Amino acid sequence: MAAPVIARRFLDAHIPSIAIDIPHPGATYFGADNYRAGLLAGHHLGRWANKHWGGAADEIVLLEVARAGSVPQTRIRGMLAGMHEVMRDPEHIRVIHLDGDGAFGRSQECMRAHLRVSKADRILVGAATDPSAIGALRAFEEVGRLANCAVVGQNADPEGRAEIRKANTAFIGSVAFFPERYGDGVIRLALDILAHKPTPPAVFMKHQLVTRENVDHVYPNDSLLGV
Repeated sequence: MAAPVIARRFLDAHIPSIAIDIPHPGATYFGADNYRAGLLAGHHLGRWANKHWGGAADEIVLLEVARAGSVPQTRIRGMLAGMHEVMRDPEHIRVIHLDGDGAFGRSQECMRAHLRVSKADRILVGAATDPSAIGALRAFEEVGRLANCAVVGQNADPEGRAEIRKANTAFIGSVAFFPERYGDGVIRLALDILAHKPTPPAVFMKHQLVTRENVDHVYPNDSLLGV
């Protein structure tokens, strides 16, 4: 990969740089707090299971993006940690890791294959992206097991928000990353660096859990955009 080499040359030349979403040597990081985003999703899944299933889930299925590397993978670790923090008896729940590649089709195929062999009645699904979450959801729909699952995603992108708004969906939420707000934050950070003001080594976006109850408040213009 060229990015670490370029970042190293900036560092050696004492030229400040900003790394967006993926850390690089010597650069100030700006972007997602992936572990925190995972925690938000995991807490929501765990509390939902406590409320609706008495905390008695049979399986936790985590849909990962292996090729994305270790940084996005912290979303998955955060989701599992979040569920363990709030669920009543998480140690006895089987945890399944599937590589959905962050994509709808791959995630649907992985979940199809898993559902052929799994006899679990109650399955919590945490996905690294919204397309992955929706792909898993469609696999449950195909076999008539939609009532057996609760699914959360990441990014709160337009298709995820559209799914959240549907009546009787098992897609109970997604975590917003707000990439549309990056521009202002990056410019402010760059101006502070150029003015030699003290800046932290990392500036994280503030994430927010998006559910059916607040999606129209967080994204009030979706109807105007045709979402």
